[in-house]
Amino acid sequence: MIRQAIIAAATLSTIALPAVAAADPIIGQPVPCVKVADLAGADFSVKQCGISDVDQYRAGLENNGGSYCGPSSLYNVLHHWAHERNAPVGWLTTKVKNLDPKDPADHNIITNSVGRIGVDAKYTSKGTNLTNLRTAWNIATKPARDVGWSTVAEGISTNGNADFGGDMAKKLARGPLQMVYGRYSAGPQNSLQRGGGHIITVTSVEGSFKGNTVQVRYMDPAKAADHGVGDYLKTQSAYATVNATLTKKSVYEYIPVTDNPDTDTDESLTPGTYRTVTRWQLTTAGSTATTTQLVEGFNWFDMAPPVG
Repeated sequence: MIRQAIIAAATLSTIALPAVAAADPIIGQPVPCVKVADLAGADFSVKQCGISDVDQYRAGLENNGGSYCGPSSLYNVLHHWAHERNAPVGWLTTKVKNLDPKDPADHNIITNSVGRIGVDAKYTSKGTNLTNLRTAWNIATKPARDVGWSTVAEGISTNGNADFGGDMAKKLARGPLQMVYGRYSAGPQNSLQRGGGHIITVTSVEGSFKGNTVQVRYMDPAKAADHGVGDYLKTQSAYATVNATLTKKSVYEYIPVTDNPDTDTDESLTPGTYRTVTRWQLTTAGSTATTTQLVEGFNWFDMAPPVG
């Protein structure tokens, strides 16, 4: 059952102040995050709290973390389960619950943890994929299973899914999601061709079941206000969420043939193939992206403590 956050009433000083409704924010005090899991009726609204926003660009990682979006995103998921659900997750003596990404003293340990996730997810210079990241989740959650917790991790694709938005809402109600989108450019014969991808951590969704649009909020490990400034590779940036709209699209995709370096033939010269798939286009206000960003699927995760 999703736990509902309880907001304690603020104690005011004895100075006479204008009347303020109990729900009004107090100036200078951040509005607390409140979990939402409304899945009743035709519409849904789901929000998770307690999710970190660790930077992928970090000194000590290959290429300063340029392709570590997947491991960074998975760390955010593990942070939620450790800090919000008290799940004993981590690696050997490293316990995620004992780490605070905002604490400079923990920065190097978290960098090592992101690197460990990369190893477990079979990281290459091109990054990681959702399938291997689920394997990394299973490794990081083994300490929990060893003491009686049950864990699960599965993936859901946009293609052939009758209610992708609804599935996002149902799975997010249990915990944060990892979502992958591809960056597509114009291909031959009026097609779109994938040229890379990115993995982010979904924290909130709103929309309608069987609808064609979804409003999402997510943590992007590549976005940081201090990116490129000073010692940004050695410090954690301020947490931030991104608002975006997902719109269902039918996509005519071109898939080129990849060259096999172990053969004398250049297979990349062979004509590729075409297919029609369902994707969800991700758009953000004021975006200057030069590619079409198409969501391809997400990983969802769940854990339950031992009973009794």
